Amino acid sequence: MIYGKLIGGLIGLLVGGVFGLIVGVFIGHTFDRGLISTLRFGSPENIERIKTSFFETSFLLSGHLAKADGRVTQQEIDHIEQVFTQMGLSAEQRKRAIDLFRQGAAEDFQVEPVVSAFLDTCGPQRQLQQTMLLFLISLALADQTIEPGEHAALVRIATLMGLGTAQLEQLLRMAQAQDHFHGQGGYAAQPGTSLEDAYTALGVNSSVNDKELKRAYRKLMSENHPDKLIAKGVPEDMIKLATERSQEIQAAYEMIRKHRGTGK
Repeated sequence: MIYGKLIGGLIGLLVGGVFGLIVGVFIGHTFDRGLISTLRFGSPENIERIKTSFFETSFLLSGHLAKADGRVTQQEIDHIEQVFTQMGLSAEQRKRAIDLFRQGAAEDFQVEPVVSAFLDTCGPQRQLQQTMLLFLISLALADQTIEPGEHAALVRIATLMGLGTAQLEQLLRMAQAQDHFHGQGGYAAQPGTSLEDAYTALGVNSSVNDKELKRAYRKLMSENHPDKLIAKGVPEDMIKLATERSQEIQAAYEMIRKHRGTGK
């Protein structure tokens, strides 16, 4: 692809003569490389590769995380079973997911090459990495608490993905708070849920103004929008999990909105 080089070269020539031409061609070349990379990662073939990688990586790392505190608890097994049900996996997909989970839980499992392969496939898509972490966090919270071994494993995975510890801790706080808005009765504040939980679920503090609050809410809803996640390569089978997160976020926002007496 040479469009960037041609345009950059022409602009450079007009502005800076021969030297401008050289600089413009270089800048245009950089643009072309970025455009080619974007087109490549967004191609239908690569989207399918990303979906496969996301599916395999999520269950490999789930097994690793579940075993991180020394044993796989019944709550974690129940959570994975619930995920299977929510995803509507076929018998073959279910068997594959269980095999991957067991591989991840093995004593000799190496997390680095798995995360590295996932990043190579997904490319520079931060949203996919964050979605993967949120999936793992939901497993870690299956028994309502995160053990030290699980926390260490999450920090390691987040670091390998290039996400800072501060960002991981923010995701953990938000996920724990969002759990307060999902119960047997549906998506609403559960008994004992505080207004502070609602703010934490949205990743903001209580001092934000209405405009900032709405901006944070819309950003989270956009990040968890099914169409956007599917377009980035998240398997359709796993979209329901993001949809549930959106409903929890909406319930938290509604609690704050009613408290403030503001409109939508």
